Amino acid sequence: MALIVDTSSRRARDAATTLGSRYSFVEEADADLGVVVGGDGFMLRTLHRLLDTGHRLPVYGLNLGTVGFLLNSFEVEGLGERLADAEPTVLHPLRMRAEAEDGRESVYLAVNEVSLLRASAQSAHVRITVDGQLQVEDLYGDGVMVATSAGSTAYNRSAGGPIIPLSAPLLALTPLAVFAPRGWKGALLDADTTVHVEVLDPAKRPVYAAADHHEVGRVHAVSISQVRDADLTLLFDPHHTLEGRILREQFR
Repeated sequence: MALIVDTSSRRARDAATTLGSRYSFVEEADADLGVVVGGDGFMLRTLHRLLDTGHRLPVYGLNLGTVGFLLNSFEVEGLGERLADAEPTVLHPLRMRAEAEDGRESVYLAVNEVSLLRASAQSAHVRITVDGQLQVEDLYGDGVMVATSAGSTAYNRSAGGPIIPLSAPLLALTPLAVFAPRGWKGALLDADTTVHVEVLDPAKRPVYAAADHHEVGRVHAVSISQVRDADLTLLFDPHHTLEGRILREQFR
């Protein structure tokens, strides 16, 4: 196993030193799983790095951040036993294809969500099609997002979107501070759906797109779909699985 540490955090560095004195670790390239020490942000960056490199080893997180939604509680003792008993959770990221105003296409993956957001004081004006069928002809507001089940408890939830059980093959299409169409609350979509968002007045009402932390400025159109062949495996303690955490979030 490899030790993957948020070196920007002193707490994580100190914890890694303690773990290194108790357990044997190998280089990441030689490992069959990774022990991630940090917080949710660092875990998300680690998952993106694994997607980029193609070395998608399973990861078991030890939380030294604030919330630790994607990680397990930090304990020095019993790590070997916890890893042996850990249950896998497989996540499928979203692929964002964004066309910029100069015609160039950018492709990024997102574990949590893809968002289109206004880039000026003017509201965004977009059109939304789902699997080639026009669904929202004129949306005015701050923007719109597509969230995975794993990301449904994050930005999506704060925007009023639904929390999706991890086992449900669904995506959340959630409007952001939308005043037209008035009263529209979004939609739940099949996970195999492709969502296409067209920016209707990019000169007057510029919009940028973001796949988690990857941003593309002044986009004209964005297509979003789930990637079924890009698996990410997270390991969780049996009594504190990601599925259970997402379930509990619906009652808070």
